[in-house]
Amino acid sequence: MPAVLITGAQWGDEGKGRATDLLGSRVDYVVKFNGGNNAGHTVVIGDQKYALHLLPSGILTPGVVPVIANGVVVDLAVLKLELDALKERGVDVSKLKVSANAHVITEYHRTLDKVTERFLGKRQIGTTGRGIGPAYADKINRVGIRIQDIFDEGILRQKVEAALDFKNQVLVKIYNRRAIDADEVVNDLLAYRELLEPMVCDTGLLLHNALADDKTVLYEAGQATMLDIDHGTYPFVTSSNATSGGAATGSGVPPHKIDRIIAVIKAYTTRVGSGPFPTELFDEMGEFLQTKGGEFGVTTGRARRCGWYDAPMARYAARINGVTDFVLTKLDVLSGIKSIPVCVAYDVNGVRHDDMPVNQSDFHHAKPIYQEFPGWDEDISDCRTFEELPKNAQDYIRALEAMSGARFSAVGVGPEREQVVELHDLLS
Repeated sequence: MPAVLITGAQWGDEGKGRATDLLGSRVDYVVKFNGGNNAGHTVVIGDQKYALHLLPSGILTPGVVPVIANGVVVDLAVLKLELDALKERGVDVSKLKVSANAHVITEYHRTLDKVTERFLGKRQIGTTGRGIGPAYADKINRVGIRIQDIFDEGILRQKVEAALDFKNQVLVKIYNRRAIDADEVVNDLLAYRELLEPMVCDTGLLLHNALADDKTVLYEAGQATMLDIDHGTYPFVTSSNATSGGAATGSGVPPHKIDRIIAVIKAYTTRVGSGPFPTELFDEMGEFLQTKGGEFGVTTGRARRCGWYDAPMARYAARINGVTDFVLTKLDVLSGIKSIPVCVAYDVNGVRHDDMPVNQSDFHHAKPIYQEFPGWDEDISDCRTFEELPKNAQDYIRALEAMSGARFSAVGVGPEREQVVELHDLLS
């Protein structure tokens, strides 16, 4: 059976949780391999809406083993809060597994994230302030705290004290903040030992054995291609690898084990935070997409910037990830628009670019070159086959597919679980 990966093709918020949920009943394991609680997935099941931030979306599907792998940074307070909230709603969370090698977000990571971002002023990156970047920085600097350290108080205390020797100097002398007490941090982390004990394991071995036993493993990226630390719009990116290559390092499973790579992409484009956005709209149409699409962050509540579909970006995502299938979401939001522009190339200082410029400055100054497609007025939320869609909606889908670099295998026509038009089997 296959290992399948789902990532976002734009700047996040494309509906990856929805795509994961679409496959949930057909897989055995759902793995989060990067990021932390800086992104959110909204899954609608019947009349119930679930907003997940740290937990894999597969935790909502009975029988699935949800896994937080080694590439994730874990805020233990958020983990407990989400688990408690799901248990109160009758969701079984007992199958959750957490990597012993995953790194922990501490109080000092959150504090440094917030004060550093404020200090940057107009140069702010747009971080969520949840300590993600500082935790990953400590990981790379080899001074991070891992889940396994919580089970050895001596090692935990040594690491926290060593980290705060320097960080408190920064907080007090540069940012004029109070020093953080090492004992408070250690005691806070130790309080989660009982919660973690039944779920911590070698998740790389767990997944290796699952694939050897012919189980289906689904990898769920946090964030998206254009926020990838290496391949996104740097420096306006996240602190981990959200592209397909990150799944191998983030989970301990080799790349050749991943058979299908699914990229989720909206029928238009959004992003949260700072950074270049060639097709961004600053008019009433941008407000229309924002309002009708409910474009407000699941985790932060921040309004998302909105713009038209960007085909060069889709092709870039297809190339970087090795996309086998696209899932197009929120097509229903476009109903009622008379003419729908699609960015087919960029104009950079009078020169046409059919692909994304490698130079960040060029991308920042890129002007979209649009092709117009006729819209439709019909409500498509009840459509379940391609043939039921209005002719102009069909033509729009096929046009995007032709210019995006991989086949479109599913189209979202509403927020609920069953509001999907399936064109191809995502697992074959």
